[in-house]
Amino acid sequence: MNIDNTQSQMRKGILEFCILSIIKRGEAYPGDIVEEMKAAGLQILEGTLYPLLTRLKNAEMLTYKWVESKGGPPRKYFSLTPIGEEFYQKLEQTWVELANGVNQLSNKETTTNN
Repeated sequence: MNIDNTQSQMRKGILEFCILSIIKRGEAYPGDIVEEMKAAGLQILEGTLYPLLTRLKNAEMLTYKWVESKGGPPRKYFSLTPIGEEFYQKLEQTWVELANGVNQLSNKETTTNN
């Protein structure tokens, strides 16, 4: 069994939630999303991020606006729509339930052996 594949699948499963968590705090530029993810130890490539942002925008969960840049072309900043806010709340609830369940199961051996 390949651990790299399993780890990759686990990361992909939470990627959308992490990106929406960043955008939920305020308008976000894709380059800043990549940097924040890297700072948290979660690697993401722009080639992965942009299609995901486009898919979320097409699903009416995100909107964007162009902002002029001092040193280059205008930048696209993303924010959550009301549909996106509702979707995020459901993802957050699911994450809490999963994290609690996984923590309970993975710590069970530790607590029963003491």
